[in-house]
Amino acid sequence: MGVLNVTPDSFADGGLYLDAERAVAHGLEMARQGADVIDVGGESSRPGAEPVSLGEELRRVVPVIEALAPHVRVSVDTVKPAVAEAAVAAGATLLNDISASLWPVAAQSGVGWVAMHMQGAPRTMQRDPRYDDVVTEVHTFLRDRAHAALEAGVGEVWVDPGIGFGKTATHNLTLLHHLPELVAEGLPVLVGTSRKSFLGRLAPGPDGGPSGVEGRLPGSIATATWAMLAGASMVRVHDVPSACQAATLVGATRLGDTDRGRCAT
Repeated sequence: MGVLNVTPDSFADGGLYLDAERAVAHGLEMARQGADVIDVGGESSRPGAEPVSLGEELRRVVPVIEALAPHVRVSVDTVKPAVAEAAVAAGATLLNDISASLWPVAAQSGVGWVAMHMQGAPRTMQRDPRYDDVVTEVHTFLRDRAHAALEAGVGEVWVDPGIGFGKTATHNLTLLHHLPELVAEGLPVLVGTSRKSFLGRLAPGPDGGPSGVEGRLPGSIATATWAMLAGASMVRVHDVPSACQAATLVGATRLGDTDRGRCAT
């Protein structure tokens, strides 16, 4: 899943693709590089982010989805039912839902749905996240939401532990360590660690300080590879060529066949 944020304030690519034409070009390039899904978002969910209006989010995402949908599978990263509905009408076939609340829209529209775990809201989620047992609480939440969606008639349900969404670095690492248990629940698992700040703190730069966004590629690929080896079915990334190469090698190692699972070029 390639990340395409049509926002001014996303932590990694904010402002780069506010222009619809440029956003579409980048989405098509990620598809050419091997992304199976392009995840279009018009409202930042970085820590501290402020919500945007319905009209502004629609203005940002709908033209981009309409242009991309004939060429590649498109998901929409939103928490607003009206945006989800408009995105589906524009051609999106997957709702990437950090609020884990949009399964009724997915059921009614006949599209897939990703339930992600988040403690709190983006504006406040990283102030002081606490859990008694992060693995049990996250897995139980996702199981309950997934079952609700399946019972409502959603045919394609994914779960995402929400790395970095209301979680400390220790919480993130614990959830990554226990990914095989979430995979064992039987639903496809999506994991997104790409360029997140905990990677920069855990793997400092050459000067000993936390790595900035551009210095977090090695940690992003390391954790994506870990997730794939643990059984995750999809990883959400900014750096598609590097992640695709890692995915190809993970697949070849599992299958013992270098001709299987190659990414697009």
